[in-house]
Amino acid sequence: MDKPIRFDRHAKRRMKWRKISEEEVFSVINEPDKSETSIKGRINLYKGIGQRYLKVTYKEFSKEILIISVVDKGGV
Repeated sequence: MDKPIRFDRHAKRRMKWRKISEEEVFSVINEPDKSETSIKGRINLYKGIGQRYLKVTYKEFSKEILIISVVDKGGV
């Protein structure tokens, strides 16, 4: 994605609690295994990384990508 990426406070807290790095989030965004639309114009992306299966929820705006939530859905 060519737009700047900004992390919502909720996403940053979830990443800290779940020990998920920004690099892992960028990996999900750049090469997801699965993508689905969600509520309020949001997109859910999924990707298996090692023993994790990460879900990143974001919304695209005209000038940026806002990461709303990051979840570890469990092992692959």
